[in-house]
Amino acid sequence: MAKRTEKPIYAFIRRGHSLVPEMQYDLQALDGIQQGQRVKLEIKQWRNLDRLKAYWATLQECIDATGCAPSKEALDAYIRPAVNFVDTIRLANGFLVGVPRAINTRECEEPEMIAFFNAATELLAREFGFVAPTPEERKEQKRSAA
Repeated sequence: MAKRTEKPIYAFIRRGHSLVPEMQYDLQALDGIQQGQRVKLEIKQWRNLDRLKAYWATLQECIDATGCAPSKEALDAYIRPAVNFVDTIRLANGFLVGVPRAINTRECEEPEMIAFFNAATELLAREFGFVAPTPEERKEQKRSAA
């Protein structure tokens, strides 16, 4: 299988009807492009790394509160198939098997991650009785711990 060539990724922020480079690195991507020259771009919603971190933190909080799994990785391995976040493969004997899909930032787009995280938190509540604290409750917990 041929390896994909890695293309650099540049980030721009929308301001009104314009896209503004996020950092100097992104601005340098425009070197050599004349004012008024058309460019081709692919618009993708940037993945929210905080959501991915929150998912893993939620799994650990569930384990700490309920003792339901030996590790967050084990709980994650249970959750993905349970909420049908899988790719289906067909074995030589014809059986279909669901294998967990990736949730990393390269293979899972933001809308998919939002839907997955919502399904996962619903499953944690339904099957383990764990309801994750809201962001406001987390802030309050941090204030009271300090």
